[in-house]
Amino acid sequence: MFRRIGWQVILVGIGFLVAATVLAYMATTYTTEFRPAPGGTYVESVGGYPQSLNPLLSFYNDADGDVVELIFTGLTQLNMRGEIEPDLAATWETDGEGITYTFRLNRNVVWHDGFPFSAKDVIFTTELLQDPDYPGPADIGALWRSVDVTAVDDYTVRFVLREPYAPFLDYTTIGILPRHRFEGVSAAELALSDFSREPIGTGPFRFVEMDLGDGHIASVTLKRFPRYYGRSSYIENIVLRFYPTPRAAFEAYQDGIVEGVARIPIDLMPEAFAEPDLRLFSAPTSEMAMIYLNELITDTLPFGDARIRQALYAGLDRQALADAVLMGQAVLPETPLLPGTWAYSLEGVPTYSYDQERALTLLAEAGWSRQATTDTLRDAQGAPLAFTLVAANDAQELAVARAVAQQWQGLGISVTVEAVPALALSGVLESRTYQAALARLMIPGDPDPYPFWHETQSLPGQGQNYAGFQNRRVSEVVEQARIAVSREERRTLYREFQQLFMEELPALPLYVPVYTYAVDVRVNGGQIGPLMRPADRFLTLTDWYVLQRRVVASQLQGATQ
Repeated sequence: MFRRIGWQVILVGIGFLVAATVLAYMATTYTTEFRPAPGGTYVESVGGYPQSLNPLLSFYNDADGDVVELIFTGLTQLNMRGEIEPDLAATWETDGEGITYTFRLNRNVVWHDGFPFSAKDVIFTTELLQDPDYPGPADIGALWRSVDVTAVDDYTVRFVLREPYAPFLDYTTIGILPRHRFEGVSAAELALSDFSREPIGTGPFRFVEMDLGDGHIASVTLKRFPRYYGRSSYIENIVLRFYPTPRAAFEAYQDGIVEGVARIPIDLMPEAFAEPDLRLFSAPTSEMAMIYLNELITDTLPFGDARIRQALYAGLDRQALADAVLMGQAVLPETPLLPGTWAYSLEGVPTYSYDQERALTLLAEAGWSRQATTDTLRDAQGAPLAFTLVAANDAQELAVARAVAQQWQGLGISVTVEAVPALALSGVLESRTYQAALARLMIPGDPDPYPFWHETQSLPGQGQNYAGFQNRRVSEVVEQARIAVSREERRTLYREFQQLFMEELPALPLYVPVYTYAVDVRVNGGQIGPLMRPADRFLTLTDWYVLQRRVVASQLQGATQ
């Protein structure tokens, strides 16, 4: 009996030895690591309240755009370089003249309520945009009214333009609406439709619920849509909480209510940097701060002389502006097009590094010099070089305008900064009665500069050429570029446009603002690239995750991969 027990002890000991050997082998051969796991909830605060969760009405409000970005999709989408990519459309083709566009739709798309997506939805959405009573941006309605649309079959749509228009594909990024949810609703009634309270789209997340505050939407809860046709996100739920100001949105993070903050303005940067668990992600936006010099008032100011405009630019230390006033949250462009986009080129473009001597030389050549009794530049008749710089009544905009004025005063130019309400600035520009103005130019995905610099757009009420710039060759170049079918041909034309613009300088490109997004360290995988709009911070959402799982990984396999 005791001998039998002894053998059992020996066998158990051998078993332990074998197990220890196996575990030792696994420990030296395999390791464990954490990898993203599906599930979890991400909560973000947004400064501002949404008004309409409808992609046809979300152009004016960033908070609307944030929600719409996650719920809806368009035929196409813009990538981080401002290039068009397929979305609801699997493919598209154009004729050789750039008149006809044929889209073949993705057959695997369903609406969030289970209804199949088809060409009927695209036709319906297009007809709403074409309606004279469409309450969205006038330029969008006007463009679509110039397009004939037909359904070739349930999954093929054809658009026919009246004339070639290269930026057309930009307009196909607008979110598509479900026809079956809008029976009897006209374009004029879109803003009043209950659909904005219970939106249904084809995007990666579906609407779950909305919390209402005192006359506004306080939060929106979204859930990952399991039948989404694209790559699915790890995150299961997203909650967007809305606050009256960016500061209130940031304080929600400090109070532990949210894990991300949609935007950190410059005045909150020091506090954001002080938060140990807050990661900051920055990216350039699709707008450019410029100083317009009104060439339509040459009877009182010399802005019609290119040497004056060049001198003013050479006399600006833009890097100092970016560092001291904007806390480094700016990209300095060398042309009026956005850096990093496909059309941006420095080939043959005149450059204007900060050079006070060059500025003074140009001013002297144009007839302006200092007299012994004063530090102010004067012309031959003794009139001083003085003008007013208009800027929006915003702390950051005024700080930039005052810094610019101070730098020009160092050249002997008298500059008075005049603040106007932000909403009134566009009216000031459109009137063409200002002298100089600091404003932000919104540049869409397609770089088409026709609306901003073509000579036909220079008169009051006729367009956005607020400087009154008239140059026949520039007009010819931008005319040709917007009807050119070939990307390379457009690139060549825009290269010439940038060369001509920087020689003439009808406006002074100052900086491209940087958008800063903040996410807690508990949220992984976050990153952003150049933004066409603030909601583009969600373009990489499929890589984000809040949960992790431990997996066994072979070191040997890892070494050989």
